[in-house]
Amino acid sequence: MLRLSNINTFYGPSQVLQDVSLEVNKGEIVCLLGANAAGKTTTMKTIFGLVRARSGSIIFNDRDITRKATDAIVSSGLALVPEGRRVFSRMTVLENLEMGAYTRKSKAEFKSDLEHVCEIFPRIKERLKQVAGTMSGGEQQMLAMARALLSRPSMVCMDEPSMGLSPLMVETVFETILRIREEGKTIFLVEQNASMALKLADRGYVLQTGKIVLSDTAKNLLTNDLVRQAYLGGA
Repeated sequence: MLRLSNINTFYGPSQVLQDVSLEVNKGEIVCLLGANAAGKTTTMKTIFGLVRARSGSIIFNDRDITRKATDAIVSSGLALVPEGRRVFSRMTVLENLEMGAYTRKSKAEFKSDLEHVCEIFPRIKERLKQVAGTMSGGEQQMLAMARALLSRPSMVCMDEPSMGLSPLMVETVFETILRIREEGKTIFLVEQNASMALKLADRGYVLQTGKIVLSDTAKNLLTNDLVRQAYLGGA
């Protein structure tokens, strides 16, 4: 469904991604693991055209999106839950959700989908008129996920969804990710919380200093010595 082939991405003269290749198949949860500054967020930004790959290709649903504009990529069925939530803090919850549906034309469909995401995220339903910036970090994460779903994506890409959240809220976020998958969405997940991500995912990749150094089933990665030492505390 999504395939990156030999992606090389730079910030000015500095190369961040080096021949990154990975794929996500329909219906999977695939995670990308790595330490800070490994290039995980740059990978996500490159997929969405926020940073341009200098070479390589990105194929989504058999279409080359390597040079497409970000709005065209979103319209093709990819949605992003960005690192740090990035909600519109001065807008209401409902206005944030409407921004998620900006590529949509049918008001009736939006209303139906809004009701559905409010079922998935009950706290969102209670706070539609609340200013988003006054919500807790966990509530803002739920809003960011709900906003992404309102573009009606076939694949949802999530960048560090557990960052800065309490352990209880992290559990809630990962339970919600499973529910989203059960509703037919494919999920590409960038995470530092390797233990939680690998328990959730079907497969995973490990990124170190801009290079993919491991790829395997999530079950195998959980028992891999390198992963255990680097990301699971040797547990």
